[in-house]
Amino acid sequence: MFAVTATQIDADNPLNGLTLGERPDPEVPDGWTTVTVKAAALNHHDLWSLKGVGLPAERLPMILGCDAAGIDEDGDEVIVHSVIGDPDRGGGDETLDPKRSLLSELHDGTFAERVAVPRRNLVRKPAELSFEEAACLPTAWLTAYRMLFGKADLEPGSSVLVQGAGGGVATAAIALASAAGFRVYATSRSEAKRKRARDLGADAVFEPGARLPERVDAVIETVGQATWSHSLKSLRPGGRIVVSGATSGQVPPAELNRVFFLQLSVVGSTMGTRAQLERLARFLVKTGTRPPIDRVLPLAEAREGFAAMADGDLFGKIVFTP
Repeated sequence: MFAVTATQIDADNPLNGLTLGERPDPEVPDGWTTVTVKAAALNHHDLWSLKGVGLPAERLPMILGCDAAGIDEDGDEVIVHSVIGDPDRGGGDETLDPKRSLLSELHDGTFAERVAVPRRNLVRKPAELSFEEAACLPTAWLTAYRMLFGKADLEPGSSVLVQGAGGGVATAAIALASAAGFRVYATSRSEAKRKRARDLGADAVFEPGARLPERVDAVIETVGQATWSHSLKSLRPGGRIVVSGATSGQVPPAELNRVFFLQLSVVGSTMGTRAQLERLARFLVKTGTRPPIDRVLPLAEAREGFAAMADGDLFGKIVFTP
């Protein structure tokens, strides 16, 4: 089968490790099944894998890709939940399983004509969502859903700041927060991305570090070091930062005096559960919200999508169709 595979690690030029071509059909362990992939979405995780983050050289070659939607062995349309973990080991939450992984870390991923996954990782795809839209959900959109509705402790009418509009999780958070009726503020260095954020539903957009009209109830933080101080200063007393990434650096000044004096909360969040993925899909159907798609490419042209992500030349998801 045709697949997009990581065959070497190159931290400086990650695309050097990208190989497009034939790979063996997936092996199917007991309790697993196969999905014929109809669409698969690109994430920064795939680019980081080529840099060796979470994917050491001894595991190569590895088919990349976390996200997919397709047809299962019974002919049903499904979305693939990409967290490979045991809910029992995580106290009912597979994302808390200390042995959890994502597809393409220990097991071949979704950038292929077929992918093998545990049977419990299949979620019914609503007919209202296209395969391309559904393929965008399992990583960035599920992460944003959990951050907003599982971790941020927000009530209807709350206010939220989303740092770094244009990134996958940030884009999803803006759209989901707007659909939920929150007051949404967003930041970006790019004027074009600020405009797109407003089109997605942000009530107001700002350059990074700008003073907001009000102090917010929660901040959705994926940028890290570059925006951390602004995130802290933008919170109301008792507010909460939910962090799921640190693309600009992982060691910002903690500003502990501000944290304890204003009784701020800093909460980590990673991915989401299978049940949350089901609810996310239903939420999109109910609200009419859809993932913005930057471009759809044949899997054979995946290198173009990786290059666009590496250059930051996108807003919304890049989707591959085998």
